[in-house]
Amino acid sequence: MKDKIIKKATDMFLKLGFKSVTMDDIASEMCISKKTIYKYFSNKEKLIEEGTEVVHKKIHLLMDNIVAQNHNAIVENFQIREMFKQMFQSFDQSPAYQLKKHYPEIYEKTIANEMEDFNQILRLNIVKGINEGLYRENLDIENYIKFYYTLIFNINENTMLEKDAHELEVKALEYHIRAMATLAGIIELEKHLKNPII
Repeated sequence: MKDKIIKKATDMFLKLGFKSVTMDDIASEMCISKKTIYKYFSNKEKLIEEGTEVVHKKIHLLMDNIVAQNHNAIVENFQIREMFKQMFQSFDQSPAYQLKKHYPEIYEKTIANEMEDFNQILRLNIVKGINEGLYRENLDIENYIKFYYTLIFNINENTMLEKDAHELEVKALEYHIRAMATLAGIIELEKHLKNPII
């Protein structure tokens, strides 16, 4: 029952907004009593916290699946960006923007978890791109991770509409790849921009 509540509540939070969905709304939607929800979660914040952890695990799993497909580093980057688009395209408001605005403590904790995974994926992608000859050999990897991370997370926390956030993220990714790319990398990037592998 706990997992079902988390799933339903998280879907509702993402679609309708973290602030606007009440415990009553969740109970009504699931045809259960509010008391049943409080049996597992002491308050709404606890439910949001556990829900964001479930989403975090799902994202991590999906990213691992994309990496396992063994695309070149540039295609892999775009595949990961597309995965985020597919996950959140049905939502009007950016989940990160909403969380930061209404539940800053949960947002900070979520971002700390995301940062760790995101940095690891970026690091592996840059090393892969260097080995494939698509990224330059002399890159300051840690700083490039920081630059790109700062761009993406600033877009997410300051852009209200999910559609706008996604468009900016794709532009940020192109900017990030162009900054690192060799001539072969630029050719691969241009090829992908003309004919994306989805």
